Amino acid sequence: MLIMGGLLALAAGAGFIGALSGLGGGVFIVPALLIFAHIPIQIAVGASLISVVATSAGASVAFVRDGWTNLRVAMALECATVTGAVTGAYLAGIIPAWVLELLFALMMLQSAYFTVTKVGDSILPRSDKLAARLQLGGRIPADTGGHEVEYGVVNVPGGALLMLVAGLMSGLLGIGSGALKVMAMDYVMHLPLKVSSATSNFMIGVTAGAGALVFLARGDVATVIAAPVALGVTAGALAGSRLLPHVNVQSLRMMFVAILVLIAIEMGWRAISGF
Repeated sequence: MLIMGGLLALAAGAGFIGALSGLGGGVFIVPALLIFAHIPIQIAVGASLISVVATSAGASVAFVRDGWTNLRVAMALECATVTGAVTGAYLAGIIPAWVLELLFALMMLQSAYFTVTKVGDSILPRSDKLAARLQLGGRIPADTGGHEVEYGVVNVPGGALLMLVAGLMSGLLGIGSGALKVMAMDYVMHLPLKVSSATSNFMIGVTAGAGALVFLARGDVATVIAAPVALGVTAGALAGSRLLPHVNVQSLRMMFVAILVLIAIEMGWRAISGF
């Protein structure tokens, strides 16, 4: 019972920080399970994937209802992310643990870089030929006036390539790869940032679910660990999302970057030293 309570507390803290930072609890729960609970990385990744599915399912409902999620873009890009996730989940069973820890450290640094360099919305008036043929453009609620704003989509192949990498990292490391997904849609495909974030939140659950099936089939999902982790991360994410409107997220950004860098250093040291 004490161990179960400890897992719940760890997961709740990871979900809370993940919600406030916008990076999701999976980024923090895997190193927490590894460093504090001394759980093997494959089991930690399997539990994290289950928690990502749970939190994404709950958090994406409001974004879809309010019209921020571009479902056409999500479905088009899921072909790439699911392929990457299944491949990554398979490779996670044969790649040495130290390689996974080193990859996780690099992903922490990438997330820290994205957190620092994240910019505001950049709305394109029209889509390129491929995106227009696929009807990927959309409308978003206007901040003022009540009129919807149209936006276009470009460079679908480039976005899909980065989504393939995001799915691969998700399956390998048990994270939602939200930073990579948002980067693909915001920087490469030039969707508005809010649309990118909402669509990414919808996609990470599907991506993580595909990877989780491989871990389940391989027996790398321990229910005694995955269950409290999923419950804790979901509770923490819910608390964080309710607190989010009342805090100055900009002032917290550097703190999150510092946490990500410290995690990267710890995971990198574990990989190099063989701890």
